[in-house]
Amino acid sequence: MKKLMLGNEAIARGAYEAGVRVVSSYPGTPSTEITEFMAKYDEIYCEWAPNEKVAVETASGASLAGGRAVSAMKHVGLNVAADPLFTMSYIGVNAGLVLCVADDPGMHSSQNEQDSRNYALASKIPMLEPADSGECKDFMKKAFSLSEKFDTPVLMRLTTRVAHSQSLVEVCEREDLPLKPYEKNIAKNVMVPANARPKHPAVEARTEQLSAFSETSDLNKVIMRDTEIGIITAGISYQYVEEALPNASVLKLGMVWPLPENLIRDFAAKVKTCYVIEELDPFLEQNIRAMGISVIGKELFPKVDEYSAALLRSKILGEKAADTVSAAEAVPVRPPVMCPGCSHRGVFYVLHKLGLNVSGDIGCYSLGCAAPLSSIDSIICMGASVSAAHGMEKAAGRDFAKKTVAVLGDSTFIHSGITGLIDIVYNKGTSTVIILDNSITGMTGHQQNPSTGFTIRNEPTRQVDLVKLAEAVGVDRVKVVDPFDLDLLEKVVKEEVAADEPSVIIAQRPCALLKKAGYSGTFVINDKCKNCKMCMKLGCPAISITENGPKINDTLCVGCGLCPNVCKFGAIEKVN
Repeated sequence: MKKLMLGNEAIARGAYEAGVRVVSSYPGTPSTEITEFMAKYDEIYCEWAPNEKVAVETASGASLAGGRAVSAMKHVGLNVAADPLFTMSYIGVNAGLVLCVADDPGMHSSQNEQDSRNYALASKIPMLEPADSGECKDFMKKAFSLSEKFDTPVLMRLTTRVAHSQSLVEVCEREDLPLKPYEKNIAKNVMVPANARPKHPAVEARTEQLSAFSETSDLNKVIMRDTEIGIITAGISYQYVEEALPNASVLKLGMVWPLPENLIRDFAAKVKTCYVIEELDPFLEQNIRAMGISVIGKELFPKVDEYSAALLRSKILGEKAADTVSAAEAVPVRPPVMCPGCSHRGVFYVLHKLGLNVSGDIGCYSLGCAAPLSSIDSIICMGASVSAAHGMEKAAGRDFAKKTVAVLGDSTFIHSGITGLIDIVYNKGTSTVIILDNSITGMTGHQQNPSTGFTIRNEPTRQVDLVKLAEAVGVDRVKVVDPFDLDLLEKVVKEEVAADEPSVIIAQRPCALLKKAGYSGTFVINDKCKNCKMCMKLGCPAISITENGPKINDTLCVGCGLCPNVCKFGAIEKVN
């Protein structure tokens, strides 16, 4: 039976059919749905781990114990997981181990454009790259065979367009695999220097064996057509090539590391002009040129952003894009904003009002940088808000710290903020950390996390107590406040930044999109309005300016009740 599936769903289906037992991941767009679809299969144990490093370590342990395992993450998550990744390359596997990484060309939901193929080369781990959903499923099954045949983890690279596009998938039965025997093998699995030294030559030999395998593998396909133009490509770029240059000869690489040198050399010799088309880095291009093969690559094609069929036709054929119709007037810019009723809005309103320096983090609350809240000064990576605030204090002094706070979400705090807080306490810092506890992992689509009290399958579990956790690492000043109680929040923030010791403020209110937020009705602005525009400073998308002053759009208002708290004239009242 064939079925339309998202690439991420097909990855999950391939893992299911391959007999996977354990999946451990941390949500991150565009990879999140892989694990969410896995959780729908009762035969697979699934979990959200606190972060990607823990997830890969958990999957690695499952592999060593004899069960096929998967960990999925976005490209920046692979940075977090790099430590176990490189060591597992030396250790290898017992049962198959596949790590799925979804890159984000164009930065639709990311802080950088990272090309994860570089990790395959650096860690000396084979990497496959499917071009559609059908290949997502098939490549997953082949990845487990590769993993066990060559005693190696396997990386599966997706990009946003493959992860979030649909195509046909052949649905098959699950392979019922017994648990592989667990054997105590210190020389293989214990990476102290004496055991690791002989592993490096073995890994190099494995790379040569994988290269030889790649020469004849059906993962790589040669499509000979007109030999005037030859294209070497992989993944989503293949789809653009097929649309833009249907008559060109193509070498489609499904295994992007290690590369099949003889196959590439033979293909390049058969075409007059050979192009390498790839997103993002010149990864294939540089390695092919190192073979002494002449190709055209990034001197013609951009190193940034996504490609398109129109781009390829323009660069290779010199075709201009078809005429387009322009709007008579410029379309207004519509930047992303926090939702109406967002539990974070009150925090950023107060921080902006107080003129504080704000060390920010990754999450919905990143939007606190946008006008009119304009609160966040820096965003580096998950959990960095806490560590960066500490560094700011150590560089600029205590007076600077009295005007500075770190802000991050509950899931982000669990992910990698705890160690930063320990650093502050241990090294005699005085930073104030605000944890925006909205009872969910919001930005990636409402996933549970250790602070919510529920598992990936919504089963009740032990809930991390953020107050006790902060106290346990040595923070004596811990306050829990409702971020919509603006007067209290402002008072607490002022007190805590002034204190000469570390402090944690937990701004606790459910995400507006959760049922337990409990919002109802709508608000209106009555004739008491003095047109002072204080309500506009909240940046709520339900409030706009008209010729007659501010107005609340009742189709957007969720009835959260924040705006009356900033109106000094009682001009905002609830209806229905």
